[in-house]
Amino acid sequence: MSFSPAIIRIARQLVFQPAFHRYNGKPIFASNFKTSRNHLRFSRANTSPLLTWWGLRAMCTHKDGDKQGKDGDKGEQTAEQTPQQTTQGTENVKKEDENNVAQARSTKLPTETKTVSYKDKRRRIDYSKKYTDNITITAVRAMSEYLLKSSDLEQLRKTTRRSPYEQEGNSEAMMVFLRSDVEAKAIEVWGSKEALELEKKRRKQREDIYKEHVFLLKRAMKEFDSYFGEAKPPKPSFFEGAGKVVMSAIIINAANFLFKLVAWMYSGSSSMFSEAIHSAADVCNQVILALGIRQSIKGPSPDHPYGFTTIRYVSSLISGVAIFCIGAGLSCYHGIMGLIHPEPMESLLWSYCILAGALLTEGATLSIAYNAIKKGAKEKQQSFTEYVLRSRDPSINVVLLEDAAAVLGVLVAAGCMGLTSWTGNPMYDSLGSLAIGSILGFVSVFLIYSNTEALLGRSIPETELLKISSLLENDVMVRGVYDVKATDMGVGTIRFKAELDFDGKEVTRSYLDGQDLESLLKELQTYTTMEEIEGFMLKHGERIIDKLGAEVDRIEKEIKKLNPDVRHVDLEIL
Repeated sequence: MSFSPAIIRIARQLVFQPAFHRYNGKPIFASNFKTSRNHLRFSRANTSPLLTWWGLRAMCTHKDGDKQGKDGDKGEQTAEQTPQQTTQGTENVKKEDENNVAQARSTKLPTETKTVSYKDKRRRIDYSKKYTDNITITAVRAMSEYLLKSSDLEQLRKTTRRSPYEQEGNSEAMMVFLRSDVEAKAIEVWGSKEALELEKKRRKQREDIYKEHVFLLKRAMKEFDSYFGEAKPPKPSFFEGAGKVVMSAIIINAANFLFKLVAWMYSGSSSMFSEAIHSAADVCNQVILALGIRQSIKGPSPDHPYGFTTIRYVSSLISGVAIFCIGAGLSCYHGIMGLIHPEPMESLLWSYCILAGALLTEGATLSIAYNAIKKGAKEKQQSFTEYVLRSRDPSINVVLLEDAAAVLGVLVAAGCMGLTSWTGNPMYDSLGSLAIGSILGFVSVFLIYSNTEALLGRSIPETELLKISSLLENDVMVRGVYDVKATDMGVGTIRFKAELDFDGKEVTRSYLDGQDLESLLKELQTYTTMEEIEGFMLKHGERIIDKLGAEVDRIEKEIKKLNPDVRHVDLEIL
């Protein structure tokens, strides 16, 4: 007797799981063969019904199955069910599960209320943003840039700040306004930013029309200052110091050039030609030096905030190059040509007379330059040689070296010409021209080197740097000095830079020395909220920062008093 595979599968389910495996709430034997076949297609033939999806689903809905089984016993359902009824029952179970899940999600557990501290509520600083609300400007800037009147500024918020400018006396505070308030007031007065810009252009045009009255206005201001203001120190003049020395050298060397040129044309001496070229080069170089000195006495400008003092080194460098190319080059060339093609010379009497006069005049300018350098070295407490080597005043150094080379060249030319006239051999005169060219070449190389070093930014002497560092280290407000640099920027101008580690306790103690501590204590005891305490700390913190700035100004003044050549001081706070 043989059975079909479907009947064998149904019998296996009836034997091993008649009570647990249910199909849509009823035992599997309650379904007909067709329904059983629809169920069995979800499971494999050799797999236990407990592992089928419908078997697990039936176990999860056991209670619902019992209820449906009881209803079936009462006759509400027959033993036979259609596939549509089976699908409807499955959808009902799914909907009921979804409703249960939604009801569980909608049920919210009670949460604990977390108290927020004042530290979490207070405003934090965001360094990634740009803060412009606290920018302040002076009244002069508000009236010049935003075209406001002094009466327009009276209603704006204003405060006092420590002045960044050097002032004498106790008046170290200035009145400032918030830029946002000034901009809002300018728009209120002029209507819009476009109208403000248009008015600026109109006023600029009116200023251009009345430029010829600037001279009269400056003269009136000078007269006012002379009567009602303090006497100002006179401005440096071109005809003082280096300017006086250079102008004297120009006049004397120009006369020497003319006399030497006449003597060369009369005698044909190579040494005399070299001396004439030497004097001509000196005149050209000293004219360049005069122009450099003229520019260097100008004050700072927006394009050159540190002034024009370094222009003297530039002009001296150009002079050194000119001496090398013109003076040394032509002298050596003429001497070589004299050796290759010697020519007889005429009478040297006039040449000796002109050389004697040149020796006197060159000696006079040499003595003027020597006295000027000696005076400068004494003021700087340096030796004569150190003053020259460091090129403290490059213009006077050029005059000194050129005149020294001129005097030495006159002696060499006179000696070689004497040997030529005594022996009748023009070779000695050509050798004298080569010797003069060598002297000029040595002078030019020294000038080029020394002025190039100065333009690159040379440090001040170690002794002066140690004095300034010692002053900073002995200050009560400073507990560390780092990265000290001092650069010689030109004639009598030094730029000093250092990083200082200030003692915060001493700065705060200095601020508290000017406060009434008992009043501060009473004021602090009246505060009951964190906002009031924060406002108290912010107010006095800002004042302590102002005190720190005042201490920086005091240290800068002491540095300038110790070394008057220090004109620019940059102190960075760690």
